[in-house]
Amino acid sequence: MDRGEFLPPEKRRRRRGCLVLSVVAVLMLVIVLAVVLGLTLRQEPSFKSTFIDRCEEFEGYNCEKIWGAFEQAYVGRDPCQVPMEAYDPFIAATPFQPACGRMMFWSKTKDLVHDFTEKKDCFVTLEDTLLGRVVNDLTWCGKEGSSETFTTGCPGWTYCENNTVRSFWKRVSAAFADVACGDVTAMLNGSIATPFSSESIFATIEVKRFNSSRVKNLNVILVTQENFVTNCTNASLKSLQKELDEGIKYNCKEVAEAQINECSSDPQKPCGSCW
Repeated sequence: MDRGEFLPPEKRRRRRGCLVLSVVAVLMLVIVLAVVLGLTLRQEPSFKSTFIDRCEEFEGYNCEKIWGAFEQAYVGRDPCQVPMEAYDPFIAATPFQPACGRMMFWSKTKDLVHDFTEKKDCFVTLEDTLLGRVVNDLTWCGKEGSSETFTTGCPGWTYCENNTVRSFWKRVSAAFADVACGDVTAMLNGSIATPFSSESIFATIEVKRFNSSRVKNLNVILVTQENFVTNCTNASLKSLQKELDEGIKYNCKEVAEAQINECSSDPQKPCGSCW
C-alpha cells in the first residue's frame, strides 16, 4: 500500500507535483546530454574530410579528384582482395616530384625520422609527401556491396596479404623508390639484431627499385643507443649491400640517437653535421 494514501489531499497534490517536476528535470537532463553527445559525435572528422584537409596542405592539387582516385581502389571490395595495382590511378593523379639528394628512407625508426624531418628541412620521407601524408597513421577499408569507407573492423596489417592498408603502403613505397635519385639516405635501427629485415618494406620493395642509372650512393645512418646491439658490420647490412643494383655505392655510419636529437633541435646546425 502506498503510504501517500494516508496523507491529506493537499499534501498528496504537493507530492505528485514534486514527482512530476523530478521526472521533467530528469528528461531535460537526458535531452541536454543527448544534444551534447550528438554535437561531439558530429564534430569527429570523417575519413574523407581528414584526407581532404591534409591534401589541401599542399598547393596546386585537385584534392576532390585525388580522393576519387584513392577511394576507387578499395570501395565496394573485399578488404583482403585489394592488390597493390588497385592504387595505380591514385599514384597517377599525384605523381612524385623527385628530390635528388634529399630522399630519406627508414625502417624501424619512424618516430625519430619524422621528428628530424619536421625540424630540419633537408630530407623528405614518403610521409612528408602528399601521397603519404593524406593517410599517415590512419586505417581504412571498404566492404563488398557498400559505397562507404570504414575505419573500424578492417583487417590488420598481417591478417591478409592484399589488405587495403598494406597494399597502399607497398604501392606508394614502390613509387617513392622509383624516383629516388642522387645520394639516398636510409635511417635504420641499430638497437635491434636485424636492422635490415628481409620482411620490411624497405627490403622487399624500396631497395629492389633503386636504379643505378639514377641512384649514385646509399648512405645508411645506423641509429644506436648507449648500449647498442648492432654496428655497420652486421650480417643483415651485408645482405643489403648485395641487394643493391650494381653501380650504387654503399656507405654506413653509426650515429647515436642522442646526437641526432640534439642536432635536429639546434637550428644553427646544418644537417650534414648531424652525422
